[in-house]
Amino acid sequence: MAAACGAAFLWGTGALVVNLLIERFGMSPESISFWRFVVGGVLLAAMFARRPVWAGLRAQAAWLLGAGTCMALYVLCWFLGIARIGAAVPTLIALCLPPVLVTLLGVARGRERLDLPLVATLAAALAGTALVVARHGGMSADASATQVVEGVALSVASAVLYAGFTLVSGRLSLTLGAGPATMGLTVVAAAVMALSAFYTPLTWPHEVPPEAWLLYLGIATAALALLAFTWGAARLSPTALTVATLVEPLTAVLLAALLLGQALSVAQWLGATLMIAAIAALGRRDARRMAEATHAT
Repeated sequence: MAAACGAAFLWGTGALVVNLLIERFGMSPESISFWRFVVGGVLLAAMFARRPVWAGLRAQAAWLLGAGTCMALYVLCWFLGIARIGAAVPTLIALCLPPVLVTLLGVARGRERLDLPLVATLAAALAGTALVVARHGGMSADASATQVVEGVALSVASAVLYAGFTLVSGRLSLTLGAGPATMGLTVVAAAVMALSAFYTPLTWPHEVPPEAWLLYLGIATAALALLAFTWGAARLSPTALTVATLVEPLTAVLLAALLLGQALSVAQWLGATLMIAAIAALGRRDARRMAEATHAT
């Protein structure tokens, strides 16, 4: 749980960097995502690319291709949704829908027990996220009806893709190890984002500050965060994993308060408390489940 929350924390710091690169330096979401995965992929390859590893990656090529594609596209869909209708609604949809989807799938497959504590914990986590994010407003006032439809559709697509990535990443981590699995996923994601060059130019900034920010995104939010996320995915239920990543918007809001002087409201502090309590409760639930499984064997 600490690893998943750590990954979400790093992603939350990346949210401010992405906004900076888009607003101040005019970079496109496609370019940012591409270079982020390229830098992360190079770093991970330097750490984990060994001859025995490639054999395992080839054996899991289909799963890596599917999960890496989901990883690349869920981020891109989220960014494109934000570009159309603002940040609040896409963030709520993209982050709050996946825990519901993976929980329902887990219940349907008999891998999750839908009881009152789980429902209450999920409700607290989602309500807390809504309170943290809602202060940033609703949809952009100048968004047209077409943009609203497109923005919501892209946000739902992002949520579905993220849920799919979550369900597969744990399996890959157990099979390949967290390091090789993350390396394979990141390389696939970079290749997928390279395809966006067919409809929009992929640019690399020529000034030192934005280059430094891109390196930070690649090292911290791609390599390190995805490594921690994949490691945690092998040890957590999909429900706990997706709820843990709700730390991402909380991190972004806290950093905005610290660095930009945006004071948090009482509702946001209440939301943060609900989120942390829900994450702790799901962590204890997973620990009990693991202990029961160990005892049974």
